[in-house]
Amino acid sequence: MEDETKIESSMSGIEKAAVLLLSLGEDHAAGVMKHMGPKEVQQVGSAMATLENITTETLDSVVGLFITTIGGQTALGIDSDKYIKNVLTNALGADKAGGVIDRILLGRNSKGLEQLKWMDPRSIADLIRLEHPQIIAIVLSYLDSDQAAETLSYLPVRARADILLRVAVMEGVQPAALQELDAIMEKQLSGGSGVQTASMGGIQSAANMLNFMEGSMSAELIDSVVESDEEIGQLIQDKMFVFDDLIDVDDRGIQGLLKEVSTDILTLALRAAEEGLKEKVFANMSKRAAEMLRDDMEAAPPVKVSDVEAAQKEVLIIARRLSDSGEISLGGGGADELV
Repeated sequence: MEDETKIESSMSGIEKAAVLLLSLGEDHAAGVMKHMGPKEVQQVGSAMATLENITTETLDSVVGLFITTIGGQTALGIDSDKYIKNVLTNALGADKAGGVIDRILLGRNSKGLEQLKWMDPRSIADLIRLEHPQIIAIVLSYLDSDQAAETLSYLPVRARADILLRVAVMEGVQPAALQELDAIMEKQLSGGSGVQTASMGGIQSAANMLNFMEGSMSAELIDSVVESDEEIGQLIQDKMFVFDDLIDVDDRGIQGLLKEVSTDILTLALRAAEEGLKEKVFANMSKRAAEMLRDDMEAAPPVKVSDVEAAQKEVLIIARRLSDSGEISLGGGGADELV
């Protein structure tokens, strides 16, 4: 049992999911993956492709964890909008639940917009570049921040600041308008009701996009926004979360993040990090692991700044995913929020 626990703790959640899917067989694994989003499919698929020499002990440990996890759950499926709204509102509060409810209830039947999440950012940019800037802003707000950031980078330079500013000041989208846009996108891709607005866009959304863009492009874009609207530009900058801000994450959060980040990516990402953040990372590892990481960083040959930035962004993607799921808090002092 002790060995199985060690095996289990050394694997990331994505790797455990990959092992479980590999054990199910092609048909069952495909059935599960049909219910996953684009990012999840990519992450789990990559893990499945890289896993090798899976021992019986590893398989037993992962399957055992899965059985334990679902043991307290029922198979009861409740398809009730009212039930979903009440549960989420009670759990998150009205303000936080609003955006989540919109995503679930308005987005579950989305076809055109949802298809965009499976597309290459360059292809998305080609599809929407001739649309009105407000339409482009809505589309980017619907995408995940990293995908939206890359899509924005492929759009005309002169239009980027205007689009980002529209994202930042967007307060919501009427469901009817969102559904109409969804139908338009579906028609383009195929070739052929309440007054409450859907929660999309906003300062944080604009900041998230900038966080995922290349450094010089991000700086140039925020300067352009400041020129157009200094107050909005400052608000966006205040909301941006960069790699070195991870120093404000509590120790438990850092430990959770380290379980999900590969050693190669971590080694590269820390190359340009502040000393305080490096020491915090080392302090949340075992003594042996910290020594090995230090040695790897010292022995590593020079690398391009762009490669380091790419590694840092990959760590931030994982950090935001863990933050969205409530596993860590990116604001620091979040230990009380974890259960």
